[in-house]
Amino acid sequence: MTSGADKLSVAVLRGGTSAEREVSLNTGEQVSRALGERGHAVTCLDTADLVFIEALRTGGFDVVFICLHGRFGEDGTVQGLLELLGLPYVGSGVLASALAMDKVMSKHIFRAEGIRTPDSVVLRAGETPDFGAIVSRLGEKVVVKPVSEGSSVGMSIVHEPAELPDAVSLAFEHDRTVLVEAFVAGAEVTVGVVGNNDPVALPTLEVVPEHEFYDYESKYVPGMSAHIIPARVSEEARAECQRVALHAHRALDCRGMSRADTIVTATGEVYLLEVNTIPGMTSTSLLPDAARAAGIEFPELCERLVRLALER
Repeated sequence: MTSGADKLSVAVLRGGTSAEREVSLNTGEQVSRALGERGHAVTCLDTADLVFIEALRTGGFDVVFICLHGRFGEDGTVQGLLELLGLPYVGSGVLASALAMDKVMSKHIFRAEGIRTPDSVVLRAGETPDFGAIVSRLGEKVVVKPVSEGSSVGMSIVHEPAELPDAVSLAFEHDRTVLVEAFVAGAEVTVGVVGNNDPVALPTLEVVPEHEFYDYESKYVPGMSAHIIPARVSEEARAECQRVALHAHRALDCRGMSRADTIVTATGEVYLLEVNTIPGMTSTSLLPDAARAAGIEFPELCERLVRLALER
C-alpha cells in the first residue's frame, strides 16, 4: 500500500488488445513517467496478458490508472473487473464508460437531454442497407463510423453516394453496428472536463488536421494536426461548447475526466459528436494540451485524476 500519506502504489493498465493498442502503450508510458515524477510507486501492467488480473488482485495497489483505449478498456469491461476487485480507478464507471463508447446509445442520451447532435442512421450486420434512403435523409456528404471504435478507426467521410457502400463495408470490418451521420461543416472544437461532483470545463481547443478530418494519423503523429487554444469561434460559441461538454459529462454520469468533441458551424451552432471517457494522454493529445492552457501541467493533471479516483 502507501509508503506515506501522499505517496501511492499505482497500477497503470496499458496496451490491451484493441485497435488502439500502440496508442495505449504510449499513453501508459507517459502517465507512468509523470506519476513517478510525483513520487508514486508505479507498476505497468499490459492487459493483453491476463496475468494482469492476478497482479491486480494481489498487488496491494491503492489506485488503478486506466490507460486503455477502445474495446476492453474504455467500454466498461475493465471498470467492471476493478469494481469486483474493490480497487479505485481513474475515470468513469461501468455504465458511463459503456454508454460513451457506444455512439448509438450515447446519441439517445444526448437527444433525450436536448443536446444537439447530427442526424444519423444505424446499420447492423446482416441487414441490407437502403443507401438511397440514407442519402435522401442525411444528404450526399455523410460520415460513416463503427459504433464502438475510437481514434477514428474505420471512419470515412463520404462525398457522393457512390462512395457510401465501400465506406460502410470498411466500417463493418471493425464492428457489427455502423453509424452513418449527416456531415456538419464547421470548426472541430474539443472540450476537456475534469472533476467528479463539480466538474470543470477546460479551455476550448480547435483541432486543425492536415487531413480532411481528425483521423488516426492526425491524432497521433506529431505535426499532423494543429491545436489552437482558445478555439477560433465566437465567445458565445466557446461558452456553448463548454456548456455542452459539462451537460454531456453529467448526462452520462462521467467521473474524473471526459472529452467532448463538437462541431461549431459558421452560424455558431454547436453539435456534439461524441464523448470520450479515456482521452489520449500522449504528447500530441488534446486533453493534456487544454489542461496546460489552464495552467495544469501534465504531472499535476495525472495527480489530480488519481486524487479524484480516490475521492470516489
